Order: sequence, then C-alpha cells, then structure tokens
Amino acid sequence: MKVIIDNGHGVDTHGKRSPKWADGSQLFEWEFNRDIAKRLAKALKSKGVESVLIVPEQTDVELSERVRRVNEIYRRNPGSFLVSIHANAGGGTGWEVFTSVGETRSDDIAECFVKSAEKLLPWMNIRKDMTDGDGDKEAQFYVLKHTHCPAVLTENLFMDTVEDCRFIMSEKGRQVITDLHVEAILMAINKGYA
Repeated sequence: MKVIIDNGHGVDTHGKRSPKWADGSQLFEWEFNRDIAKRLAKALKSKGVESVLIVPEQTDVELSERVRRVNEIYRRNPGSFLVSIHANAGGGTGWEVFTSVGETRSDDIAECFVKSAEKLLPWMNIRKDMTDGDGDKEAQFYVLKHTHCPAVLTENLFMDTVEDCRFIMSEKGRQVITDLHVEAILMAINKGYA
C-alpha cells in the first residue's frame, strides 16, 4: 500500500494565485501544493508509511497523465489511495474535501479527513455536504472520476481570502495542514480503509 500524493497545478498554470497583498506578498498555489506534498511525504515516511509523489515536475502535468501515473501505481500496489492537495479560491473561507459522485470507498477516507480538519482547524469553517450522511463534497473532478483507486481531493483554505491565505502562507499554517493530512491518512489506514 502506498499513499499516492498529487500536488495540483504547476508553475506555468494560468491564474491559481492569491491577490498581491498590501505587504507585497502573494501565494502561488503550485508552490503551496508542492510544499505540503513534500512535507506530507516526509512525515508519512517518519511514521513508516510509504508514499509516492506523482508530479515531481515543477511544471503542470496534464490531468490524463496524472491519472495514468496514479493508475499504474495502483495496479502495482493494490490497497493504495490518492490524496490530491489544493488551495481554494472564489472568495469563501474554510476547508473542504471532495470525492467522486456516489457512494464509494473514498467516502470513508474522506470522513477521516473531515474528522482531522474539525480537530486541527476548530476555528475554521469546515465546509461539509451532509445530504448523503457524510461530510465530503462530491464532484466530477477528473482525478477523482478517472482514477481506479479510492481518491480524495482537499481544498486547504481560500487563497483569495486574506485570513485564510495568511494562515497557509505561514509556517504554522503549513504545519497544521500537513498534520491534518497525516492524521487523516493514519486514521484511514488504521480503520482498514486502505
């Protein structure tokens, strides 16, 4: 079993950045996603959990190629699952996790992420959709829809909302987001979801 880590977007992806704040700072999603992915892989290794980064490149990798890489890893390592890491935008606030549409094994893994987010981000809005009895949101995102393994996609606060963005730009914020992912993954493994 391997945790397959996808750090969404690349240095060349159009947009995908925060506004330039008054102090001149700006968050680039590709950098945030890769930083969290690398921290996550290192933390999982220290816990004895194997992981693989599917996009070592700095440039963007097409979704079809990401999915091909994930499916190849899963073919060789049954029991693996995908975690795709992102930062959100659109003027909202808070944290959320997505799975593909319908009841799948991904829903159980996503619930571990929801529990971890509620514990480690108690002051934040955990954006849930409880209409089907669990807290994940469902979407037709390509990496969720076309991968063969269970897959979740996390949206780690809003880079275009100043309070959220300041948090995920900070060392403390990045460590909390990393810890959230580690705790959720370990919970999913311990519950036998992987």
